[in-house]
Amino acid sequence: MEYMGNDGVIEILERAGIKPTSNRILVLRALVKSTCPLSLSDLEIKLLSLEKSSVFRVLTLLLKHGVVHTIEDGRGIVKYEICTGHGNCTGDDLHVHFYCESCNHVYCFDKIRAPIVELPDGFAINSINYMLKGVCPKCCNKR
Repeated sequence: MEYMGNDGVIEILERAGIKPTSNRILVLRALVKSTCPLSLSDLEIKLLSLEKSSVFRVLTLLLKHGVVHTIEDGRGIVKYEICTGHGNCTGDDLHVHFYCESCNHVYCFDKIRAPIVELPDGFAINSINYMLKGVCPKCCNKR
């Protein structure tokens, strides 16, 4: 995801109806700048000035307002990723992820959409986590 600068981050927050506090700007900026989904621990390391509980509260708020969505990586860890609609997660955010079982890196394949499965009547899909597992090219070359 391309870095939009401070103003872009503030705009995303305001469009979602979220007051742009310094903590919210820092967390969202870290997610916007990242090329892959980030866990709470990843964000805690990147944002040393913030307490883990503060980061968690911001993530919960961003999730509630549709600014981010979650995926479970190949190890069962929840990771956060910004929605492409910036405040409005849509079907376009349902893309394929790849978990490298060697280096534990999660790759986003933004251009490959997750398949939509038609369920029987009475079922409603709230989220889709489409994770492929294997070995990335970098780790394949090390073998």
